[in-house]
Amino acid sequence: MGAFIIAALYFGREVFVPMALAILFSFVLAPLVKGLQKLRVPRALAVFAVVLIAFATLASLTMAMVGQATQLASDLPVYQNTIRAKIAALKGSSPESGVLSRAADVLQDLGKELDRPKMDAPARSEQPSPDQARPIPVEVHQPEPGAIQTLQAFLAPLIHPLTTTGIVLIFLVFILLQREDLRNRFIRLTGTSDLQKTTAAFDDAAKRLSRLFLTQLIVNAGFGAVIGCGLWAIDVPSALLWGILAAILRFIPYLGAILSAVFPMVIAASVDPGWMMLALTAGLFVIAEPVAGHVVEPLAYGRSTGLSPVAIIVAATFWTWLWGPIGLVLATPLTVCLVVLGRHVERLEFLDVMLGDRPPLSAPEIFYQRILAGDPAEAADKAEEVLKERSLSAYYDDVALEGLRLAAADESRGVLDA
Repeated sequence: MGAFIIAALYFGREVFVPMALAILFSFVLAPLVKGLQKLRVPRALAVFAVVLIAFATLASLTMAMVGQATQLASDLPVYQNTIRAKIAALKGSSPESGVLSRAADVLQDLGKELDRPKMDAPARSEQPSPDQARPIPVEVHQPEPGAIQTLQAFLAPLIHPLTTTGIVLIFLVFILLQREDLRNRFIRLTGTSDLQKTTAAFDDAAKRLSRLFLTQLIVNAGFGAVIGCGLWAIDVPSALLWGILAAILRFIPYLGAILSAVFPMVIAASVDPGWMMLALTAGLFVIAEPVAGHVVEPLAYGRSTGLSPVAIIVAATFWTWLWGPIGLVLATPLTVCLVVLGRHVERLEFLDVMLGDRPPLSAPEIFYQRILAGDPAEAADKAEEVLKERSLSAYYDDVALEGLRLAAADESRGVLDA
């Protein structure tokens, strides 16, 4: 069953990727739609207004990125000269650069000599006539492309992104318009034996996910704004492009901030003949990322995402293999959705156990299991962790004695030896 689901997600990624994007966008935009409804705006009008504003904002940011990238591409030859000068300076500053340069020249000449085509047999006594020795030049000209070919070459790269955007838009509007109906259908699939508990669980899950994704969007957008303004103050070219890219890449766990710092640092090294701009750019990221990750996010979220560190790495690897770069961006949100479902739906509890950050075993269970496994050292380490926050008598009462009760239960069943 699991293999069938994975195969369906892989081969149906052209549909499932836009659907996943639409679901995540719905969690972000649903609070805004509810806010407009509280102001007596009709539901359909509120949905279309919020979706239109969201996609207009994304389109504006995309056009700004394209414009910045075009300007950057036109300036690359100038930056290339600066990089060459810095490389030459670094080579000249090395005491062994002369030896290395001569060795490299010798190897290059030797390679050319080896690649030279083999000469023919000794020349014949009779020399060919000038007409026979002169090669005949041949030129191949491609026909000029017509209007239809030019239009096809222009539209071909845009077809797939526009198709994906259209599917996301359709799914998003449908989800926002039929949100309650879809929730009720999902409740029917998961079970109706306890409607009160199931309804409360899904409402709580929807609120938590909406708050998480909206907060993550705000924090990452703020991070991108800080990076963009900082790079503009440092005078790094295309600061707007790097700010938007930093906000997007920060959705990638662990590697996003590092990747977003590489490109501005390369440009800074290419623009400034010295090293001050590169140092300031690196310092900006070194300060901004820890502040965002260890100060702003804990205050904004109030709690962790609920994922274990191993689960984040595994999820990033799995979704990247399944859906490519889009899967890497969606890895954490999709895994959070699975963990939330696992915490509220009994049939999916295994997802919380495998991916969540809550300890799978209680302290008494860990104590007894380690003693059974003949590993008292780990049991002692766990005891020291408990004693940092609680007294020794509390550890005896709540951990050791409870673990011994588990042992007594197994002894009464006759599964323990002497």
